[in-house]
Amino acid sequence: MNTDAAAAIGPVLQYLDLAGIAVFGVSGALLAAAKRQTLVTFIFFAVITGVGGGTARDLLIGAPVFWMHQNVTLLICVAAALLVWAIPARMLEGKALLWFDAVGIAAYATYGAAKGLAYGVAPVPAIGMGVLTACLGGIVRDVLAGEPSILMRSELYVTAAALSAALLVGLMAAGVGDGIAGLIAAVAGFALRGAAIVRGWSLPAYGR
Repeated sequence: MNTDAAAAIGPVLQYLDLAGIAVFGVSGALLAAAKRQTLVTFIFFAVITGVGGGTARDLLIGAPVFWMHQNVTLLICVAAALLVWAIPARMLEGKALLWFDAVGIAAYATYGAAKGLAYGVAPVPAIGMGVLTACLGGIVRDVLAGEPSILMRSELYVTAAALSAALLVGLMAAGVGDGIAGLIAAVAGFALRGAAIVRGWSLPAYGR
C-alpha cells in the first residue's frame, strides 16, 4: 500500500517536494542568520523548517516519515544552511526570507496535498495536509527563534498555501494530470504570496 501510493506521485510533484525542502532549508538558515547564530543553529533551523511540516503530514496519513529512509533530505537541508552561512550578511538583508518562504509554501502545499490524495485521504483533508506541510515547519522555526508566528499575522501566507493545495486537489479531481496540476497549483500559490509581499495584501482582522 505505502509503496504503491508513493510510486503514484509523479516526477513533477517529486521535484516540487525537493524544491520545498531546499527553499525552506534556506529560509530556516536565513532566520538563523538574522539572529546572528552559529553554524549549528543554521543547520538546526534549516532541518526543522525543511522537514517539520512533512513529518507531521506523514504521521497523520500513515506514510513512512519521508526523511527517515533516505539521505538526500537532510543533506539538502545541511547544504542550504552551509550556502547561507557562506553568503555575506549584507546580501541577506531585505525580503529574502519572505521570498524563499513564498516558493516553499507553494511547492510544499502542492506536494503535501498530492501525497495526501495518493495515500487515500479524502479531498478536503488532503487540502489540509497541503496547508500543514507548507506551514508547520515555518511556524516551529519562528517559535523557536522567538518570532511572532505567521498564524498571528494577517498577511496572506496560509491563504496562499490553501490556494495551491485546493487547486491541486480540484484539478486532479477534474482529470488533469498531476504534473500539469502541480505546476498550475504551485505557480498560483506563489503568485498570491508574491503579490501579498509586494503589495502588502492581508486578510481583514476581527473587530467589534
